[in-house]
Amino acid sequence: MKLGEVPILDNINKIPGGIMVVPLLLGVIVNSLFPGFLQIGSFTTALFKNGSNALIATLFFCSGAQIQFKSAGQSLYKGIILNTSKVLFGVSLGVLLAKVGGPGAVVLGVTPLALIGCMSNSNGGLYTALATKYGTKTDVGAVAVISSNDGPFYEMLFMGMTGVATIPLKTLFACIFPIIVGMILGNLDNKIRDFLKPGMLISIFLFSFPLGAGMSFKTLVTAGIPGILLGLLTVVWTGIPSYFIYKLLVKKENRRSCAVGAAVGTSAGNSVATPAAIAAVDATWEPYAAAATAQCAASVIVTALLTPFVVNALYKYEEKKGLINYNLPLASEEGEEEGSEPKI
Repeated sequence: MKLGEVPILDNINKIPGGIMVVPLLLGVIVNSLFPGFLQIGSFTTALFKNGSNALIATLFFCSGAQIQFKSAGQSLYKGIILNTSKVLFGVSLGVLLAKVGGPGAVVLGVTPLALIGCMSNSNGGLYTALATKYGTKTDVGAVAVISSNDGPFYEMLFMGMTGVATIPLKTLFACIFPIIVGMILGNLDNKIRDFLKPGMLISIFLFSFPLGAGMSFKTLVTAGIPGILLGLLTVVWTGIPSYFIYKLLVKKENRRSCAVGAAVGTSAGNSVATPAAIAAVDATWEPYAAAATAQCAASVIVTALLTPFVVNALYKYEEKKGLINYNLPLASEEGEEEGSEPKI
């Protein structure tokens, strides 16, 4: 094999959420085996040990540029329905657990911070792929709205409103300001939006290592089974209800299949950044950030593997029951709607 032809990226992409999971695991390995190495100073420490916050801000900025103001008609309507369902169901369990038992409450090893951090954040890339296969062009276009659950805005908003975290409006604004700036620039100039789009994957790839470098093997082992349970819970608690809400609120003549509603029952790779972002704002949550990050990473993989099977099963069920509206063509038969933006 020639130099320059080693399929590193191809092999990483074969792993669900690999662009985030692989560097995170490498960070854990380095920190566990050589804990002092990343503290040598200068740019090495700045990037590989302490660089997560700046890189997460870069992700928010680039992600914000992909959220478009123009999302007309049914795409806007479907996007609002699915995003609202995902966020409300996603934050509900974690907020309730935090209200009852505080930040340190644990159920089956899962913390409130992990529940809040990853259950309300959906994988837009996977949603787009599933909507293209099982839905219409307007289902695909809905991702422009669904992408708004990128970052910790909704999580911080509901944590502040319910009193489980102390998040002043000024701090909340400071957190989402990079998203707002990116959104404004991306809507003013399509070329800027396209220019910043690769920055999403690049920042995820880079910030995952320093996040991992804040953990150890013990953290991962502790998060293993709870992380898997978190992924299963995310699919069941956010994907299945969204299927029924989509079925209830979208008229039959405007949908081909309701199965696409369940496609939001995922955890985005971006969600691994949410616990650290929340802990940076409210130090009360800082002791639980490392475990929550590891649990979110596990949930990303579990939901990426499981959700396509759930959506396919629901579609087959609707076919069997004669519930498919064949008058509306699949998005895959027409091509994706312009402006749909994937999210890892």
